Amino acid sequence: MGTAVNKPGRSELPRHVAIIMDGNGRWAKKRGLVRSAGHAAGAETFRKITYYLSDLGVEYFTVYAFSTENWKRSEKEVSTIMALLKKFLLEAIDTMEKKGIRLKVLGDTSRLSPELRALIDRTDEISRRIKSGLIANLCINYGGRDEIIHAIKAWEADPERGELSEESFSKYLYTAGMPDPDLIIRPSGEYRLSNFLLWQCAYSEFYFTDTLWPDFNEAEMDKALEAYAKRERRYGNAK
Repeated sequence: MGTAVNKPGRSELPRHVAIIMDGNGRWAKKRGLVRSAGHAAGAETFRKITYYLSDLGVEYFTVYAFSTENWKRSEKEVSTIMALLKKFLLEAIDTMEKKGIRLKVLGDTSRLSPELRALIDRTDEISRRIKSGLIANLCINYGGRDEIIHAIKAWEADPERGELSEESFSKYLYTAGMPDPDLIIRPSGEYRLSNFLLWQCAYSEFYFTDTLWPDFNEAEMDKALEAYAKRERRYGNAK
């Protein structure tokens, strides 16, 4: 029998959870499947965890779906991921208002197809109509270093930029207006950030698990949230 996990109360929940969705390819390989099957399973896991966190009352959920470095993968794999993104965006357009979930794509969308950019614009339009509920951030063509460079250029180009500070600079990041992630989760047994939310993670708590992303379910999320609830966050202050 597995060990029971106590679910944290709402006061113990992080406002912002971020996840590096890793392990899709290894999940497929273990089952003798093609990599595209792993990505499809990972997309379904993202959907389930998004709904679960929304039900729990988490305010922000950010996932690393496709990095600036992922373009180096095979053309077939990239095409599969983009097709899954299209499928997900179409489903989101149909369900966002009913589920009360606001979707935002973070990253440099200029390299995406015109069709995908149009779908992203449509989800943005719907999100503006939804006044409350979880904000789900999907990081596509995203890299932490690239985001910082993008923010520097935007700051320099703004004639009303004012004096530079951490607070003012944050307004030029893709995550402008959002709190930094309280909890960053890395599945699949890897122990690195892989260029994810480098500016925002300064005081984030980290949780690592060997579970591959397609196998990451509600019970695994409960374990991560329980571990987070036991942390003491001091932000550089003495105990």
